[in-house]
Amino acid sequence: MMQELGKTLTVVFFIGATNFATAFFSTKNTMTGIPIAPSPTFLYPRSESPTKFRLASTASSTSFSATSQKEPDSSSGKIRGIIFDIDGTLADSWNLGYQATRTVLADYHNNNNNNNNGEEHTSETYPLTSEEYHFGCRYTTPERLARHVGLEPGHPSFESVGEDLGKKFDDYYVQLVDMSTAGFYEGISDLLVKLHCGDLVSNSSCESTGDKGGGTRGIQLGALTNACVEYAHAVLKANCPRYSTDSSADDEDKSIYSRFTSIHGANSVPRPKPFGDGILLCCSEMKLDPSEVIYVGDAPTDARAAVDAKCRAAIGVLWGSNSEECLKEEKGFNALCKNVKELETAIAHYLSF
Repeated sequence: MMQELGKTLTVVFFIGATNFATAFFSTKNTMTGIPIAPSPTFLYPRSESPTKFRLASTASSTSFSATSQKEPDSSSGKIRGIIFDIDGTLADSWNLGYQATRTVLADYHNNNNNNNNGEEHTSETYPLTSEEYHFGCRYTTPERLARHVGLEPGHPSFESVGEDLGKKFDDYYVQLVDMSTAGFYEGISDLLVKLHCGDLVSNSSCESTGDKGGGTRGIQLGALTNACVEYAHAVLKANCPRYSTDSSADDEDKSIYSRFTSIHGANSVPRPKPFGDGILLCCSEMKLDPSEVIYVGDAPTDARAAVDAKCRAAIGVLWGSNSEECLKEEKGFNALCKNVKELETAIAHYLSF
């Protein structure tokens, strides 16, 4: 269902409730040339035991109807925080991930040449299409890479191969992060500044806008990715050199990066997306209830995680790894946005209540 917002922007809003606890794992997807089977339990290896958090099994999406003009429920209070996915949402990093993936897979292929008739590949010749890569991005890095080499969940080597490839991938591509390889999409930096300053909440300045948690101004910011947490920090540090237009790029204390109250990856949360654990951990560190938080992402797993954590709303963006047709099937998304201006409008819509 669509709601006209402003004179030139159209943001797609959805209504209805959904239960993804079983739906996600009952679907069998197919990647070109690579078998894809459900895998509900593949966890990113962690160096320490996670803190226990409440995990909701289901949640209903916030209702919004263009015909009835029923607005989002404000009974839980105002929106005080927004948690963002990173790849395909904040950062245009797909080519970095794609080339790093092909490099790691080519190395794996060449080291197992006994099973490949002596044929060797380079990162340029490894037969992984961009479509296959984009589809795989909905999984954690170890699971994605295990699937890319043709292993299915349940295979004896699925987890061990995935963990080994995942570590090699992380070690390789995190060091390559900069603004040229993982730069923010145009308009994202300005949006983060506006959110933090409170410009989308009121007309007050950064200094006069308060919030109840984390010591930040305006809307609290969080980040959650299914990549490793080290990558999340690297991308945000590379892209967040400023807090306001008149602050020094060298002043880290005033950088947008320092204003992210909570930053997590698949290796720093109990369970990665599509589970809601990571969002709940972010909310805990932001000192907010999930009902006070919007989650923004570009993948089906983002919608499912937001539903699982019972966020107030989930907003999908269409400039990442998944098509509009794919994300329209996710009833957990309350709105779909085609550009950053539409995202700003959708967020402002929820902040108005």
